[in-house]
Amino acid sequence: MNDLDAIKRKHLEELQRKMLEKNIQEQQKAIEEEAQLQQQIASLENLAKQYMSGEAITRYSNLKVAHFEKAIQVTVIIAEAIKTGNIREKITDQQLKDLLINLQEQKKEFKIQKK
Repeated sequence: MNDLDAIKRKHLEELQRKMLEKNIQEQQKAIEEEAQLQQQIASLENLAKQYMSGEAITRYSNLKVAHFEKAIQVTVIIAEAIKTGNIREKITDQQLKDLLINLQEQKKEFKIQKK
């Protein structure tokens, strides 16, 4: 019985070791993907900021703190516009405001009728 228990224990330890190695590899892969994503975001940000006025950069920085996803969305839109040649001069604060307004989802209005 001791030999069987030792084999079972050894097999269980081997399975646990393999699972641990797999988890570590998955975590490392996720960390690498996150780092690549952060680098891409940083490069897009740098490109977009080159075409923003000082006030627009300030507004963008505030937006990034409050609504990170929306800031990234704005950065991507600006970067695409730059790459396609649609933007040739600096984006003003008002133009950035207009872009943000256009990005806002339309809110549904509900009418309540009393009978």
